[in-house]
Amino acid sequence: MNDLRRDAGQAFPIYITVVAGLLFLALAYLAVGQAAVNRSGAQTAADAAALAAAQDERHQLTQQWRSVLRDPEKWQEIFEGNVTLDDPCGRARQLAAQNDAEVYNCFAPALLKFRVDVQTDKSVGRSVVPGSENYMSKASAVAEIEALCGPTPVAQGAEDGNLPDLTCKDGKVWRLKPDDATGLPKPEDLFDVHLTDS
Repeated sequence: MNDLRRDAGQAFPIYITVVAGLLFLALAYLAVGQAAVNRSGAQTAADAAALAAAQDERHQLTQQWRSVLRDPEKWQEIFEGNVTLDDPCGRARQLAAQNDAEVYNCFAPALLKFRVDVQTDKSVGRSVVPGSENYMSKASAVAEIEALCGPTPVAQGAEDGNLPDLTCKDGKVWRLKPDDATGLPKPEDLFDVHLTDS
């Protein structure tokens, strides 16, 4: 009987050790899960910010195109993004902030392309992993603007003062009338905005 009690007494510390180990593993997995959620939030913020910057530039390009509508020779530079625009990174910062993140880098690596790097405002939080309460997730995203339309040769209709048609990739042809603003293509008709890998 004493041997049974002694065996039971020796097993109890082992039981406590195993339970403590399992509890530690569970908390470690929870920390990993928290980090993954934080990282996912950072990527969402980066994607939204990059798209916002590109959409802002798309809007500006459309406005510039409309301002030179009667001068078709200037159209191509606008469709190539080879013009001076206001900084669209302000809109990127707004979208990042709405997703609990901060933009620490926003630039155009090429014409019609934007890269945004963000860092989350919130840390992973306290956990069994040392330093996790100070860890902020970072993420990057690149958005690209693709011109969907281009002018037909300027010579067409130039003699009688008409504007050239605007032909788009989906086959749509815009017969442009400068005096009819409602009939002009919208930003999304002229340019596509999407995320890209590089």
